[in-house]
Amino acid sequence: MSDPAPAETPVPDVFDPRQYARGIPHDHYRHLRDHHPVAWQEEPEVLGWPAGPGFWAVTRHEDTVRVLKDSSTYSSYLGATQIRDPDPADLPFIRRMMLNQDPPHHRRLRVLVSRAFTPKRVDRFETVVRERARSLLTRAVTEARAGDGTCDLVAQVTDDYALLNLTDLVGVPESDRGLLLHWTRRVIGYQDSDEAGTPVLGPDGKPVNPRSPAALRDMFDYAHALAAHKRRHPADDVMTALATDPELVAPELEMFFFLLVVAGNDTVRSAAPGGLHLLAENPEAYGRLRDGEVALTTAVDELLRRHPPVLTFRRTATRDTVLAGTRIRTGDKVVVFHASANHDERVFPDPFTLDLARTPNPHISFGDGPHVCLGAHFARLQLGALYEEACRTLPPGLLHLVAPPRRLVSNFINGLKSLPVRLAGG
Repeated sequence: MSDPAPAETPVPDVFDPRQYARGIPHDHYRHLRDHHPVAWQEEPEVLGWPAGPGFWAVTRHEDTVRVLKDSSTYSSYLGATQIRDPDPADLPFIRRMMLNQDPPHHRRLRVLVSRAFTPKRVDRFETVVRERARSLLTRAVTEARAGDGTCDLVAQVTDDYALLNLTDLVGVPESDRGLLLHWTRRVIGYQDSDEAGTPVLGPDGKPVNPRSPAALRDMFDYAHALAAHKRRHPADDVMTALATDPELVAPELEMFFFLLVVAGNDTVRSAAPGGLHLLAENPEAYGRLRDGEVALTTAVDELLRRHPPVLTFRRTATRDTVLAGTRIRTGDKVVVFHASANHDERVFPDPFTLDLARTPNPHISFGDGPHVCLGAHFARLQLGALYEEACRTLPPGLLHLVAPPRRLVSNFINGLKSLPVRLAGG
């Protein structure tokens, strides 16, 4: 049980998505870890989205892992996994997704999709992924040298890299790849007008939840059309495996496609520029990686620890319980903060030092417990190939930040919208 917080110590806000556009609020996280490890957060109306009832913010590593592992007490099913409460009418639909289920039903879906998302199939993509990383980075350097020496690594490298890798694995035709980026921006970046555009308003004048059935209809129609095509023309890809699985019913196919397109794309789309940003900010560490003084595997995990792609996940308490000395009532929302847990001084010595040789490194950037990321193997493969090719293509003297990155307005995804760097010297 934690020590009681001093009465005069205020509880900082870590909910408002607008603050994340300025950077991860690590000072707020540390204050919460030290004084309010399970802190009540108000949930006011913001950016046109309606107010909510509030939630408990869990910021220490030990408590976060406990919540993620204990699905019997902290449910993904009851209220789904986003901070904002879904429309009650949409909840049965949202619960179809594997991410929003609890064992044992969650286990059945995980086994089904794991048949398609096998390490063997993923490993066959390693050569293609590596060649793509090299090609995109080389093109960025060439274009920088032909211009003013600068480029945006998000627009010119990492967005395409994540999207093209995913569509190869899933089996989406090249002509349709732009749709996946459109859907990702609409669903993941819904709090950021740069990504999602102007919100679609419902009859009540409030924004329509981008995860509602109506908002996803075009994606699901496409999924069924693609599945039908794969049944007629099977290939060695994930969509063929899903489309031809006799145990997978149509609504489950829709939600798997949604999960692959959105989560599968945005995990790497968010992590990759974050890692490159850290390497640019830490030229000494980057030089050690480039010189082979640290292992690529530990470097990937350390970059993921410092820049997790996901900031928060929500659970709902199934019963009255106590966490870190705080009483939580049945039905309360409990939200874990990944970036805070990954910088908890109780677990990670010098957590703000980029130690690419750090081991052990029990970060939770891919979650923990029954919902640990099914695509973690593929994500690590992609990130490792990108950073290794960056070391070959971009000497430390060429990788300079020319402006702070533009960050996504989101309390869910740790995204960078731009990463301007100078690649050609001068």
